[in-house]
Amino acid sequence: MNSNFRRIVIFILIDTTVVCLSIFLAYLIRFDFETSSVNFAYIEYVMVSLSLLTIGFNIYFRVYRTIWKFASLGDYISIFKGAVFASACFYIVHHLAINSIAYHYFSRYITVPRSTTVLSFAFILVGILMSRVLTREIKGFRGKIQKHHRRTLIVGAGEAGMLVIKELNNTNSESYPVVIVDDDVTKVGYRMNGILVAGKREDIPSLVNQYHIQDIILAIPSTSRVEQASILQICKTTGCKIKIMPKINDLIDGRISLNLIKNVEVEDLLGRDPIIVDLRQVTGYIKDKVVLVTGAGGSIGSELCRQCAKFSPRTLLLLGHGENSIYEIEFEMKRKFPNLQIETLIVDIQDRIRLNSVFEKYRPNVVFHAAAHKHVPLMEKNPAEAIKNNIFGTKNVAECSDTYQVERFVMISTDKAVNPTNVMGATKRAAEMLILQLNEKSQTDFVAVRFGNVLGSRGSVIPIFKKQIEAGGPITVTHPEMVRYFMTIPEAVQLVIQAGALATGGEIFILDMGQPVKISDLAYDLIRLSGMEPGEDIKVEYTGIRPGEKLFEEILTNDEGAKTTKHDRIFIGKPSEESYARMDFILKKLEQLVKSSDENNDELIRQQLANLVPTYKRDSALSSIEEIKDNIRSSIEVLATVEKNSLK
Repeated sequence: MNSNFRRIVIFILIDTTVVCLSIFLAYLIRFDFETSSVNFAYIEYVMVSLSLLTIGFNIYFRVYRTIWKFASLGDYISIFKGAVFASACFYIVHHLAINSIAYHYFSRYITVPRSTTVLSFAFILVGILMSRVLTREIKGFRGKIQKHHRRTLIVGAGEAGMLVIKELNNTNSESYPVVIVDDDVTKVGYRMNGILVAGKREDIPSLVNQYHIQDIILAIPSTSRVEQASILQICKTTGCKIKIMPKINDLIDGRISLNLIKNVEVEDLLGRDPIIVDLRQVTGYIKDKVVLVTGAGGSIGSELCRQCAKFSPRTLLLLGHGENSIYEIEFEMKRKFPNLQIETLIVDIQDRIRLNSVFEKYRPNVVFHAAAHKHVPLMEKNPAEAIKNNIFGTKNVAECSDTYQVERFVMISTDKAVNPTNVMGATKRAAEMLILQLNEKSQTDFVAVRFGNVLGSRGSVIPIFKKQIEAGGPITVTHPEMVRYFMTIPEAVQLVIQAGALATGGEIFILDMGQPVKISDLAYDLIRLSGMEPGEDIKVEYTGIRPGEKLFEEILTNDEGAKTTKHDRIFIGKPSEESYARMDFILKKLEQLVKSSDENNDELIRQQLANLVPTYKRDSALSSIEEIKDNIRSSIEVLATVEKNSLK
């Protein structure tokens, strides 16, 4: 006997028992508890008839197919329908048919008092409803908190909080709801599903100590990211492990599942709402076009492929040098977009001949150039490779775009290109200068998009910190005063696609990423959000600034102004003027140096790179903190002034 069939049989037996007891009680009340055989004549007939009718109508209304742990009002209404139809059917059939047949053949009536039918209906309805309520409560009852349970505080006494509490109670979760906090003072002191609303957000630290809380779940999915960050700042001081409920729109049928309650990520603490771009209004330049993405296997390149595919390009070209990463994104794209024409191209952008053949064959209309060497310390040790890929590779892709009349060319740049102190940043600045010079004489619209550190990208600081925590520490931070701008991969890619729509040629698009964040603060936050204490469970070690690193990444160079765009968080930096002849002369010298087999050319390469990029400040990573703070202040003031003027 399988479990479903056994469950149905048990409920049928319960309902039969309820019907028989209800009829017996109705007879007792009808005859003032006198149990003579005359009064109780034909009671067996009534019990059998009503039991069969009740079970039959319950089957018809699918009462036995309900999972009572998740029962809704409609399920209880089905019980009501079953009881009503069973009693009504018995009353009609007995008095109109059965009694007529009995009198015709036996010259007597089968006496069933009408009042017992009404009373038994009421008792049957209440009895079956109570059996289901008790079943639901017994299923959801977890008993007292056990040693293996983690004492949990819920933030939010609204509908989301109720869903979380019910889910924790109705599953074998290790989390056990103990207390609730909510900023609505009218709820404080009351209980929700048996759990006390004990205070407001300011009371979280004291409640954690009072109730020995181990976990905190934020059940406030409708709140803004700024407000959420404010609450998390309080929670992270408690040493508890923190989880967060996702947005209501992400939940299925209004019912939360524990696997949707995610661990808090550092991006939840950045203190700003995510930047949203309505890409449907700006992606006309992608629809029915041939779109080429270089570096398609990387973090930004692969996300560009995913988002571009949503807007129906005629062909999507996935170009990359690493076969494994290209294979993975090709596999994903063909699964998600089976009707999209996708071409995968294993090409090194330094190979001009191969690149030229790709452009000649496919004739792309839009190029997103995401291929680059990006790791600062590695490129500091290998300057020739950085120059070959980031400068001459970009030059190859850009000149092919010009030759084959690509409509738009969007290059991914970095805030490290601003007053660079490292080879990687200098090569990206040189690439910016190169495409902006090419824009002056080309029919193609060349633009660059400049943004900060991307959370979750390969080799970025957050995944490294997480791996270090998993290994038991220590977390390594280069300098306690180091700060960076941060954004998510979707934000970065939305900016890139938006830039393609806004492009008229020659712009450097810059994202307003809010205030920069200290790397050391991120390290400490991540340790606390993992339920551990910095310095005790996980140590934080300062290793010193690596070659080429800056304490602070700037947004604009000194000679770049900024103006607004149609999007209130995207600005355009005014490109500085450079002599094309001068650039071309230095590029030829650089090309000779990087193609040379002399391993001692690194210093000469850096010198020529400094000649090419006047803002390249070699060995200036250890500038004074006050000077760096002045730079950040001036950059933010520029953007704030521009935004203020645009609002006027």
